[in-house]
Amino acid sequence: MKDIQVVIITGMSGAGKTIATRIFEDLGYFCIDNLPPTLLPKFIDLIEDSESEKLNKLALVMDLRGRTFFDSLFTSLDSFSKSEKIRPKILFLDAKDDALVHRYKETRRSHPLSPKSRPIEGIRAERKKLEEVKGLAQYYIDTTDMKPRELRDRIVQEFASETETFRVNLLSFGFKYGLPIDADLVFDVRFLPNPYYVKHMRARTGLDTDISEYVLKWSETKQFLKKLMDLLQFMIPQYKREGKGQLVIAIGCTGGKHRSVALTEWIAKKLSGDFPTNVSHRDIERGK
Repeated sequence: MKDIQVVIITGMSGAGKTIATRIFEDLGYFCIDNLPPTLLPKFIDLIEDSESEKLNKLALVMDLRGRTFFDSLFTSLDSFSKSEKIRPKILFLDAKDDALVHRYKETRRSHPLSPKSRPIEGIRAERKKLEEVKGLAQYYIDTTDMKPRELRDRIVQEFASETETFRVNLLSFGFKYGLPIDADLVFDVRFLPNPYYVKHMRARTGLDTDISEYVLKWSETKQFLKKLMDLLQFMIPQYKREGKGQLVIAIGCTGGKHRSVALTEWIAKKLSGDFPTNVSHRDIERGK
């Protein structure tokens, strides 16, 4: 039986459960909105039988939209009381009544418990019904004065490890094939000496040692990398601090086969000690 992390997201309607679900998705959780609690044990059994190791973190939204189904939440939780592998945690999102009323007015939506009357009536009824589950919650967040960014920071603090919160993706590419549309930062290295014009190097790539050594040996390459690393070591923590989940850094040369590949590999090795890093070479196979 594989270990499965289960977070049950519940709380007051309008307190931020939709935003919280998106945050958990960014953290790599498999999320389901409005799952009837009575299906929780069967759903966990299905996940356990799955061979996918990626399905080991679940965030499940359960609230009073499920009406009578919600009453089975406590029975479903009791079914895991003797389990050593699965211990669901409850995250309860709350907000003051006046904040919830204001949010309903902004969205022009009806409260699920008072679809034909004033939102405050539904809010009061919901608060009463949720009192017991609120008392069972291991995590409680009051979103009254929170911005979405602040809610994200709080959830990340509680539920994410350092490696889950930020990742650097390094990409080599060739300008002749177009700019990568998902790049946050693009650096043009076409000013560096090109191995393509060395006959015996033309068919090889920046992954080959002799090509890498050729690209890296020039004084202008060394000076460029020094300045670039100074810039990246300053900028990357700023992106991380602002809540960005990943940063895509693209290094481009003419064909995306020699210079950009060699430099991307070099930069990745330097950054990998400080940040989780992925490397990909978009155009390395082109032109063969």
